[in-house]
Amino acid sequence: MYSKNDVAPFPPMGWNSYDYYNTIVTEEDVRRNADYMASHLKEHGWEYVVVDIQWSDPNAGSTCPQIQYVPFTHFCLDEYSRQIPAENRFPSSKGGKGFKPLADYIHNLGLKFGIHIMRGVPRYAAHTHMSVMGTDLTADKIANPFSVSKWNGDMYGLLTDTEAHLKGAGAYYDSIFALYAEWGVDFVKVDDICNTNMYPNDPYSAQKEIELISEAIEKCGRPMVLSLSPGPAVIEKAWHLEQHANMWRITDDFWDKWELLRAMFERCEVWQNHVGGGSWPDCDMIPLNLLSKGFGAERNTNFTRAEERTMFTLWSIFRSPLILGTELPLLDEESLALITNDEVLALNRHSHGAVQVRRNEEECVWQSFGDGCPARGQALFLALFNLSETERDISVDLKKIRGIKEKNTYTPRNLWKKEDLFPVQGNALLSFTVAPHDALLLKLN
Repeated sequence: MYSKNDVAPFPPMGWNSYDYYNTIVTEEDVRRNADYMASHLKEHGWEYVVVDIQWSDPNAGSTCPQIQYVPFTHFCLDEYSRQIPAENRFPSSKGGKGFKPLADYIHNLGLKFGIHIMRGVPRYAAHTHMSVMGTDLTADKIANPFSVSKWNGDMYGLLTDTEAHLKGAGAYYDSIFALYAEWGVDFVKVDDICNTNMYPNDPYSAQKEIELISEAIEKCGRPMVLSLSPGPAVIEKAWHLEQHANMWRITDDFWDKWELLRAMFERCEVWQNHVGGGSWPDCDMIPLNLLSKGFGAERNTNFTRAEERTMFTLWSIFRSPLILGTELPLLDEESLALITNDEVLALNRHSHGAVQVRRNEEECVWQSFGDGCPARGQALFLALFNLSETERDISVDLKKIRGIKEKNTYTPRNLWKKEDLFPVQGNALLSFTVAPHDALLLKLN
């Protein structure tokens, strides 16, 4: 039996289809992005290829952009109420093969394969009284008809209020994760489950479903990263999330708007003491370069280069999972350089103890620790963020930074420019000019 913490010892890094394709991604699209990752990103630690929402809907996208999810659509299902890929979009799934051929293709590239699901059972399966594997129950007997997502009407949540209902719900989750294990799935993003405040009438229902999903992954015999969406997750439930999941969203859907990026500083501050040990508070996907083809019109991200640097710096020092939301083969050179800076990625992968040092309306400073010179011990990282609309000088009194020794001499290194700066004493006052909405990332060794 594997431990949950063994599955994701570092924040997962990969690509998700949603930000670019919305609901319409196809097998050809997934393979193309996987090929690019294997050729250009794998050596830098990027490994997960994740197919997001509506992969079992043959009609996905037919009502976009007016309506995102086709109302009362009929998913492709097997005889046991389990979603299977739509063959018109994933042709290698024909003949009952499911996602196994696509997962095999991705594994042969040295990468890992993931899928998105909504919590619960398809409403169509409940309405037509389809079977539940391993039981004499039908889908209508495990479905809670009063538990439907506010933004996607495809599924019913599962009944969990009695021991009999828990047993039935558990049997269904066991059956779908057994199927995913057969396919070779390595990562499952479960949606409509993370923010328990979304269920004021029954806040424990989603919590119980998380437990059943976690148990089903353990039973299926294949290690899988469990990612929970959407947020914001409830900080009071951190203890529960740390027990049962590897990733959980600390925000609602994150898009390329400065006000959303600015708000992430407070969200990261709230969650800074719950990072590590196989559990990773998730700042959501990284919307850079090209976005939104499946939403009606392909477009460039609204983030400036400075804002992209700020986003990637915060995600990295906080140690959020790094999940790209774009069309990888169309990455421009600057975006590619941003996401393949190995010194910054090492901060995300190997640092520890990240905390917000200070924040006000104009600026923010974070620090963390990581591998350093063996003779001098661990290195210290400082991230300086200009949140204002004008260029400003941001100062850091090293005497007030945890881990600094005043008598030592340090050489700050600018990780984005890959340049060593001037030596400084541990009692120095550092000051740097930072452009508006930009970030400076330093390693002191």
